[in-house]
Amino acid sequence: MKVLEIPQYGIDNLRVVERANVEPGPGQVKLRMKAATLNYRDLLTVNGGYGGSYKLPLVPLSDGCGEVIAVGPGVTRVKVGDRVATLFFQNWIGGEPSREALTSALGGSLDGIWRDTCVLSEQGVSKVPAHLSDAEVAALPCAALTAWRALVVEGGIKAGQTVVVQGTGGVSIFALQFAKACGAEVIVTSSSDEKLARAKALGADHLVNYKKTQAWSGAVREITGGRGADHVVEVGGAGTFGQSLASIRIGGHISIIGVLAGASNDLMIPFVIATNAKIKGISVGARQHFEDMCRAIALHKIKPVIDKTFGFAQAKEALGHMAGQGHFGKIAIDLTA
Repeated sequence: MKVLEIPQYGIDNLRVVERANVEPGPGQVKLRMKAATLNYRDLLTVNGGYGGSYKLPLVPLSDGCGEVIAVGPGVTRVKVGDRVATLFFQNWIGGEPSREALTSALGGSLDGIWRDTCVLSEQGVSKVPAHLSDAEVAALPCAALTAWRALVVEGGIKAGQTVVVQGTGGVSIFALQFAKACGAEVIVTSSSDEKLARAKALGADHLVNYKKTQAWSGAVREITGGRGADHVVEVGGAGTFGQSLASIRIGGHISIIGVLAGASNDLMIPFVIATNAKIKGISVGARQHFEDMCRAIALHKIKPVIDKTFGFAQAKEALGHMAGQGHFGKIAIDLTA
């Protein structure tokens, strides 16, 4: 089988190689991979951003769409011909996260799915909405599920609430789409007026350019009549967390998801106490969350936003596009090209 692997950390070291074909054993399925999408986590992984803790060579990427082409003995969840998504955490089926669950991530603890065929446990794949393309299916396992868990599972979002979405990357666009499907009012921040206009076309109610309004928490307060937002989807990290705290209402919910603007900063503990805010770290979600989300996506006919698609061997170009942070929505890889 053809795979792309990381022999040494660094984008320039990525290589396409042939590995021995593998057939499914008991409880396993074999997929012909169709499409994948990138997450910021993949860029960090390729560049050794997790402290070089992964065993190399490593096949990157977690988020894929494939067709079941063979099944091993005892498989009951799927059959040959089914179209499925690969699940980010292979061992997190439901319930609270555990160490076992969180150390079963594709493209990290385990080899990922940048390959033409892939053998996984039947427990680590799920059927997907029929109205989505292969690339749109591949957008779901990490970015969509992270947004879903942040707002629906952990945040308990309700109609009429206000959600702040930072930027227009994959998680943020899904958060916008899910919030609107739940009947919420959405405030989107971005440094680009063009991207803000595209967010408005997807249903955003209020737009804030944080280059023009650096203290954007003031704009959020003004929009909400001084009350503050019910939810903030925090993807910036250290560089934006202070503004998120200043934006949240008393007792609101901040979902910490990313570190695009820095990984560490001094925590304003008195301010945290004063807000009575619920601050929750979000690391994707379980298979049960994924399947609940897919039912909602099918019901509302939600379509993931695909920014650009690259070929199998265009790793440097695809990851460079992500590093430039100019994308709107998800960056896809055609695993058949």
